[in-house]
Amino acid sequence: MKVSRETFEDLVAEALDSIPPQFEPYMEGLAVDIEAMPDAATLADLDLDDARSLLGLYRGVPLPDRSVEQMFRMPDSIVIYQHNIERLCRTRAQIVRQIRKTILHEVGHHFGMDEDELDEIGFG
Repeated sequence: MKVSRETFEDLVAEALDSIPPQFEPYMEGLAVDIEAMPDAATLADLDLDDARSLLGLYRGVPLPDRSVEQMFRMPDSIVIYQHNIERLCRTRAQIVRQIRKTILHEVGHHFGMDEDELDEIGFG
């Protein structure tokens, strides 16, 4: 199932809006971008062979790992890969669910959760 870029952006914004307000202070400065597919450099950094396997990516220093000594660091960001999510989904409802799951998975990394912890809460 494919949707327009504008529709996909709206669905990502809705997923972000679904995050409870008490988490907003911890999300400040976290950029969320949409790309069609992961680029070659990203695949090499992650040691991935199949670009289709990546739905989202958190780049940054997780909140629990931060230190006041890290005064200068790159901004944290999440990238959501539109074509990979569309490839998995057959209906708009599935796209909505997958975007939300992917956003929450990557936000979980921002909060310092690893893959096992994300699996335990259903966002693996």
